[in-house]
Amino acid sequence: MSKWNLMNQRELAIGIIGKLQQAGHQALLAGGCVRDHLMGVEPKDYDVATSATPDQVQELFGHRKTLAIGKSFGVITVLGPREAGQVEVATFRSDGGYSDGRRPDSVTFTDARNDALRRDFTINGMFLDPLTNQVHDYVNGSGDLEERIIRAIGDPEKRIEEDKLRMLRAVRFTARYGFELESNTADAVQRHAAEIGQVSGERIGAEMRRMLEHRSRGEAARLLVECGLLPEILDDAELLTGNHANWRTRLKWLEALEVATFEVAAAVMLGPVIRERGIEPVATRWKLSNHEQDSIAWMEQHWVTLMRGASLPWSQLQPLLIHADARGALQIAMVAGGENQAGVRFCQGRLEWPREKLNPAPLIDGAALKELGLQPGPEFGRILAAVRGAQLDGKVSNREEAVAMVLRREDKEGN
Repeated sequence: MSKWNLMNQRELAIGIIGKLQQAGHQALLAGGCVRDHLMGVEPKDYDVATSATPDQVQELFGHRKTLAIGKSFGVITVLGPREAGQVEVATFRSDGGYSDGRRPDSVTFTDARNDALRRDFTINGMFLDPLTNQVHDYVNGSGDLEERIIRAIGDPEKRIEEDKLRMLRAVRFTARYGFELESNTADAVQRHAAEIGQVSGERIGAEMRRMLEHRSRGEAARLLVECGLLPEILDDAELLTGNHANWRTRLKWLEALEVATFEVAAAVMLGPVIRERGIEPVATRWKLSNHEQDSIAWMEQHWVTLMRGASLPWSQLQPLLIHADARGALQIAMVAGGENQAGVRFCQGRLEWPREKLNPAPLIDGAALKELGLQPGPEFGRILAAVRGAQLDGKVSNREEAVAMVLRREDKEGN
């Protein structure tokens, strides 16, 4: 979402709060957007918490401008203009038990203080009135922000019992902000790490994407091991961490990545596991898309080859450089071998070539082979590959030379 859209969503949220307050309800910005505001970071999105019930919210904004998908949990989505998007408006609530380890079995509408007490970490438990700029902090979130601490609200055992995913979120927030994980919270995560298996693969995968897409990915990976979570979310994690020197190297590579996609970072982190077991166990555990698993596996398979690019025949290197994941694999080669490594520099130079030079049109195709009297079959692919290789290596440069090569090949095999 662009900065313009974010500003418009902020204006939408403030407008919602103003309308709720004019109707006699308490209404505040809540959660992560308050944390980000206090840290001087532009929030990605805005959430509103209010004393108004879901029915009152819908009545105030109209059924055509609201969605009631989360109404059973006290959440109504208010729709704004296209450029502003939408804002979730949640009624202050306290939660009943969490028998599924994710969602409350029941909710009770309450006040702002009790709503704060049900949230995960103190830095996420604050409210802000944007009309007066007053912070409502019932959990000392502002103090923990100042002290740079990630701390569970209340009893960390209870917070984890309510939603096991909070263990991964604790790691992500600690790494992302460069904070310290408070000792009681850290101890609780370590004690309950094995229970992360109760969380769905989709939710685990979503957290891993957030961790590995961020610049703090190396620290996040280190904390996953320190908290005992990595063996619980990754089969054969011992292949990564069993050799301490190799694992430290992987962490350095992760830290060396500046801007990187999830797929690139995952290939860096998971290389030994992928080589030994393949991508399928990870893909199943984290519910990766087909595109993600193909991309991760391809980059892990080929980044070492790109490091040797300067010494390879062009016909062997060129098919790799025109692959959609070539630049990602080259990123891995750069952090592993250094930006000034000869193969890396060579590949970088070739990727600067115009597309028509990097990947020139083939000199002949299947139709041309048919015109020469060849019968379609598996041999077609081998012939075309041989001609393409010769073209790339400069052994044939036009259609006539390509046809002559095919005829020589057929004549030789015919004899």
